[in-house]
Amino acid sequence: MVRMPKTVIGTLLLIAGAVLAVLENGGLSMGNSESAGGPTVESLFAARRSDTWLTVDGRIDRILADDNDGSRHQRFIMRTSSGHTVLVAHNIDLAPRVADIREDDPIRVYGEYEWTDRGGVVHWTHHDPDGDIAGGWVEHRGERYR
Repeated sequence: MVRMPKTVIGTLLLIAGAVLAVLENGGLSMGNSESAGGPTVESLFAARRSDTWLTVDGRIDRILADDNDGSRHQRFIMRTSSGHTVLVAHNIDLAPRVADIREDDPIRVYGEYEWTDRGGVVHWTHHDPDGDIAGGWVEHRGERYR
């Protein structure tokens, strides 16, 4: 049997604890860059976390009327493969309207997640007019709207 010094065991325990803390909190936040294996809408919803950038893949579950109060937003509900639904609010004053969307169309969205008790909202699916951040997008039928 190999004996390890107590300092090595302590270091390994600290590393294991840090990894568990990251995993329990939905992974590492990568700011406004895409990241494979980053947080999911389901993990953010369960943790009631907001202000987190993520990519969500799913299908259009329901198309809602535009929100014309203030900045205009094209709105739809998307459903992930796990069955979780999230509202997408795509600012059509800053980005082109996503063309010809229909229920059950596959869709991919990159934006900022905000927690709500109804599943959450993904917004900032457009470029940043000030150029401070990269901003997000919506992909539908091979087109990227930003």
